[in-house]
Amino acid sequence: MAVRVALAGKGGTGKTTTAALLVRFLVESGRTPVLAVDADPNANLNELLGLEVETTLGEIKNELRTSVPESMARGDFMEMRVHEALVEAEGYDLLVMGQPEGPGCYCAAHSFLSQALQKLERSYAYMVVDNEAGMEHLSRLNMTEIDHLLVVSDASSRGVLTAARIAALVKPLQLQVSHKWLLVNRAPEEIPEALDKHVREVCAREDLKLLGYLPESERVFELEINQKPLWELSAEDPFLRKAYGLFEKLMATS
Repeated sequence: MAVRVALAGKGGTGKTTTAALLVRFLVESGRTPVLAVDADPNANLNELLGLEVETTLGEIKNELRTSVPESMARGDFMEMRVHEALVEAEGYDLLVMGQPEGPGCYCAAHSFLSQALQKLERSYAYMVVDNEAGMEHLSRLNMTEIDHLLVVSDASSRGVLTAARIAALVKPLQLQVSHKWLLVNRAPEEIPEALDKHVREVCAREDLKLLGYLPESERVFELEINQKPLWELSAEDPFLRKAYGLFEKLMATS
């Protein structure tokens, strides 16, 4: 069974960027194979990884209504198409949920992704799931057992409180999480004492482990606005080395 790492946090905190960096870290540190899952309907993890996506699970779900060959069982067709939807790369594969059909609830699409994940994850050492904002979707995905929940916040007191509220949903949603982490992203180089005190108080109150602080990175910003993959970030980049140090801390508890 794969070590499951789920990322959560409100929009705009750098959650997807963190997910892409974590995938790169796992691959470059030899922790393979990795299954990267973009479970956010507003999918863009593939762009940060430099991959083209041809088929999403949302599209496959629609195919099940009209395109199943008469000679093939529905379950077999689904499994075949899910494997075809995997975007293969060196050391890792990517699976994208995509948009469900029409307006309204995403529950059916989440249920479909859940079925696919249960079968796929047995073939991987690690699974990194980039989620939409909030936590309820983790329950819909049937991800009731998570090794590491990594909640990403910006470096503001309000952002940290929002991250704590997201982490607090673990209990009412009946999720079994081995380790809950807080990553404060886009932090100043010198962490203000007041911010650090606030972060540590919130972590203690919500049973969160402070993974650490990541600074702003002009190079990451440059790559993102130019639609370049994060693999182009130099291995000697101070920001990347800082991120890898934090990821090693997280993996040491696996």
